[in-house]
Amino acid sequence: MPIYEYHCQDCQAEFELIRSIRDADAPLPCTKCQGENITRKLSLFNATSNGRSLSGTTGGCGTCAGGTCSSCGSR
Repeated sequence: MPIYEYHCQDCQAEFELIRSIRDADAPLPCTKCQGENITRKLSLFNATSNGRSLSGTTGGCGTCAGGTCSSCGSR
């Protein structure tokens, strides 16, 4: 099952939970204050193979696949 990241709008706590994809956005209480004003955060990951980024999430603008990017100037 995936690990999801959440943010509590009431106490500003951030926490992670292992939940099924089906339950990713189901209501849940904050693990710190038990508040119910929770939002799911966007989780990012990066994978590399042979020294090359496969997801494009390491620096740059997100469209780079390693090397130089003409969109954002990342190197």
